[in-house]
Amino acid sequence: MRNVAHMVAAGLIGLSSLAFVSCGGGGGGASVVPTPAPTNPSNVVSVIVDAGPNSNSVNTLYTTVTVCVPGGTTSCQTIDHIQVDTGSYGLRLLAPVLTLSLPVTAASDGNSLVECTQFVDGYSWGPIALADIQVGEETATSVPIQVIGGSAFAVDPNCSNKGTAEDTVAAFGANGILGIGVFEQDCGSGCAPSITVDNSANGFYYSCTTAACVGTTVALNSQVLNPIRLFTTDNDGSILVLPSVAAPGTTTLTGSLIFGIDTQSNNASGSETILAVDGIGHFTTVFNSQTLTQSFLDSGTNGIFFDYTALTLCSDPNFKGFYCPADPTSIAATLTGTNNTSITESFTVDNAQTLATNNPTFSVLPTLAGTFSTATSSNTSNTFDWGLPFYYGRRVFTAIENQRTAVDTGPYVAF
Repeated sequence: MRNVAHMVAAGLIGLSSLAFVSCGGGGGGASVVPTPAPTNPSNVVSVIVDAGPNSNSVNTLYTTVTVCVPGGTTSCQTIDHIQVDTGSYGLRLLAPVLTLSLPVTAASDGNSLVECTQFVDGYSWGPIALADIQVGEETATSVPIQVIGGSAFAVDPNCSNKGTAEDTVAAFGANGILGIGVFEQDCGSGCAPSITVDNSANGFYYSCTTAACVGTTVALNSQVLNPIRLFTTDNDGSILVLPSVAAPGTTTLTGSLIFGIDTQSNNASGSETILAVDGIGHFTTVFNSQTLTQSFLDSGTNGIFFDYTALTLCSDPNFKGFYCPADPTSIAATLTGTNNTSITESFTVDNAQTLATNNPTFSVLPTLAGTFSTATSSNTSNTFDWGLPFYYGRRVFTAIENQRTAVDTGPYVAF
């Protein structure tokens, strides 16, 4: 079972808050290969990379989700610009966007259940509620979700010390986030009741009254859940299909999110390289004579993040943490799964400041990269974060834990 601390150390929610503010003038161009139309659209939903609800996001992938008051009601709301994140688990909505009144989940002691979602660079605080969810034509009922910023309870100090609060659309860069990673729950056994270990101080789930909040455990099926596992069919994973993008980038990009692996003709496995991941979603990246065992694919990260002293960091504070090499730099790294399967991939890193200055309308930047160390105070020397630019021009599979596909059993990623 995965380590709960992975949500902090590896940044499952991603680095979307590091999106820089584009400035200056200029032009630029891009070559985009259209995404083929799916043969069976019943398990397909459109995704888009654009400037987002704040009109300043970069390399952020969005879709549209419909949520309803549970119980087969017609009290529903369709919300666009929900970030698609293969590095986290469950649906989280921003309270200012949500107009429905959803039933709040109770903790085991009868008080309100509230969660501190820990990002790599901050946190979000809000209650757990139940909702029926529809993504495209796939549906899941009575799903525990988080309503970010929707709590009447003061943030517990054990949460607020995690960094900057990210509980508004402006801070979040999206109206919500749809976590569809390789696990079923957002925390797992580390937050669940145990007869041998006291898991109540897990740092994620709290039982709250108007007076105070205390840490609490939550049963696996009551934690915020990956909604894919609750679909009737097409519930063993997903595939992201995005067109390739020529440097320096383009304004918007559309693609497809396909639900299920080997459940229909349009999600069949083929000749992809399968990288099995460990109990916290990691594989290994060998780069610059380093073996980085905390490596992961994450569509919720807006660049490729790794530490490399040979690349110059941007001096402008608006681009803090991003690389600004004098010339585009080609880099190769080898990815190895826990199944000992390896593949070598190459990518290019360009000057983030120049990209933004010369292409102020571009929301798709395939050569954007940065250092992981400046994003968090956690130990990141062993980390390689393959963010959304890695997904451009690929068909990337995310297989959920314990689910058997035609080629292997999850958790694994493949491309």
